Amino acid sequence: MKKNYFVAAGLGFAQLALLSTAAHAQDTSRVLNDVVVTATRSPKKLSEIGRVVAVITAEQINKSTGKTLPQLLNSVPGITFSGANNAPGISSSIFLRGASTGNTLILVDGFAVNNSSSIDGSYDLNAFPLDQIERIEILKGSGSTLYGSDAVAGVINIITKHPKQRGLKANLQASGGTYSTFNESAGLDGRIKNTGIAINLSNTDSKGFAAATDTTGNGNFKKDGFHQRSASVNLTQQISEKFILNGNLQASYNKGDLPAAAFKDDKGYTYANTFIFGGLGGKLKLEKGDLRFNISQNSVKNRYNDLAGPSNFNFPFYQKNTGNITNADAVFNYGINKYLDITSGANFKYSKTDQFNTYDTLKDKHNSIASVYTTLFFKTGMFHLELGGRYNHHSKYGSNFTYTVNPSLYLADQFKVFGTIASAFKAPSLYQLFSQYKNPDLKPETTTSYEAGFDWQLVKNTLSFNTVFYKYDTKDVIYFKNLNDPPYGVYENGAFQKDKGFESELKLNIDKLTASAFAAYVTGKQTDVNGKQTANLFRRPKNTYGASVAYQFIKSFSAGLDYKYTGDRSDTKFNPDFSSSIVNLKHYNLVDAHLQYDANKRIVLFADLKNLFDAKYIDWVGYNTRGFNFMAGIKYQIN
Repeated sequence: MKKNYFVAAGLGFAQLALLSTAAHAQDTSRVLNDVVVTATRSPKKLSEIGRVVAVITAEQINKSTGKTLPQLLNSVPGITFSGANNAPGISSSIFLRGASTGNTLILVDGFAVNNSSSIDGSYDLNAFPLDQIERIEILKGSGSTLYGSDAVAGVINIITKHPKQRGLKANLQASGGTYSTFNESAGLDGRIKNTGIAINLSNTDSKGFAAATDTTGNGNFKKDGFHQRSASVNLTQQISEKFILNGNLQASYNKGDLPAAAFKDDKGYTYANTFIFGGLGGKLKLEKGDLRFNISQNSVKNRYNDLAGPSNFNFPFYQKNTGNITNADAVFNYGINKYLDITSGANFKYSKTDQFNTYDTLKDKHNSIASVYTTLFFKTGMFHLELGGRYNHHSKYGSNFTYTVNPSLYLADQFKVFGTIASAFKAPSLYQLFSQYKNPDLKPETTTSYEAGFDWQLVKNTLSFNTVFYKYDTKDVIYFKNLNDPPYGVYENGAFQKDKGFESELKLNIDKLTASAFAAYVTGKQTDVNGKQTANLFRRPKNTYGASVAYQFIKSFSAGLDYKYTGDRSDTKFNPDFSSSIVNLKHYNLVDAHLQYDANKRIVLFADLKNLFDAKYIDWVGYNTRGFNFMAGIKYQIN
């Protein structure tokens, strides 16, 4: 295994060398002078921290207008967003560095939004239209010391559009494309005296295509459509020179059609999902730091309705799940002296769910977790050190502790080398604790992670190269244990998962040309309580690599080309006799293009062309993926 691991790393570097002459690795920024907030919960330059943070900027989002959020995240090195190119609106699974879905914490403006009504706590990122997002920061590596449960493989912080310039400005956007997909959006933002406001509205409709693969040859599977209505509001109020209040609200209503299962159509299966997130907070500026406090409410309502028909033995099925998470947070940042900063905080998270379906009911099931944490940041010359710990008390399983030790060296104002040893955890979900398969004695899954890497600006502000190696060891993994008697299963702790891999990225920025390339490798296995291997990392490729190039041909016209290779994977196929088998999925290559023409200061025309060569591939066994498709449209700045 070790031999293969380092051979793969060597091949990855070779790929980088070949591709870097005309590549721009999906436009994720890793410039050492960039300021980020997600890694430390306070603004710091990447050169000052020893963590891997990818930033998708506003400019990059504007040049990805025809993509969905899962499709955009799927272009980030180390992330596989399995199912991102399935039928519109169909749920997809995010795998960061090989970790299971639900082990990546999703934040909106710094607040957790993972779904308390789902089995593993994972959140459907189809809920977010891309036109309401200002910026995305992706922290790779364990983040439980600062963020608590679920931040095992990393954290994705979706930062929504906030008021910027003085005065109010409005914009309109309309686009259309393949599968009878149409999108319209409108925005208003700006500042009037001490008040800032940003409002964004969005509507998407798509007739879609058959989500399930038709092996009958009849070609009569229905098209699975998707419809989304979304709104976001961000407000800021400058109370005094030192005190700012802020409030935000994001709401999204999605509805559409579903297949019965893999390879199986269902004429009467529909869903309607509502996502609402609201927060209120404040920031008090101190002489050498600040004190921030926030309270947020995240609500998810999922409704599924399957009319009686051949696909469900002529027996109707109905399901309604509601999940609510209340978060209260206070964070204190302070510069003690020129060598030492401190970030300290307290958090209370209350989770609740009500679930009803044809076979089971969960009524008013809830738990809570209270945490306190402190992280110290030492800085002296070229040496930096992050040292932190977090104490958590859960209302069901009791207490646990996580830690982070993260030293780094910054040399010659252009070379950073770093390493990390950290622990992380994932608390059992409400479904695992209280459903018909419940186990009230479940413990949290615990992970110890190791990282080492470097960031090197070979030519300052022009050419950079970075590499990181990582390893994750997870124990007490929660798994589903089959039983011979009703309810025929129960959730248990005891399985193990081990992952390891590397990521490398090379970036070039010369005048009108930006180019870079990446290679990523991950391998691992899951074992049962006795150490016997039970599964590989399903739907997660060992090898991915990609490249893209963007060029400003003239002042008003630019074009970009993206390429990604997704390697061989495996998936589980469920057979008609209720048995299952493992299926190998072949690798595939995707090429996308983006064209943009600035007609004048107010009007921008754009087109996104995806899967240019109409590659035929499978992400999930039994489900279709998009062939060649496009979105084209116009943006208009009103004032």
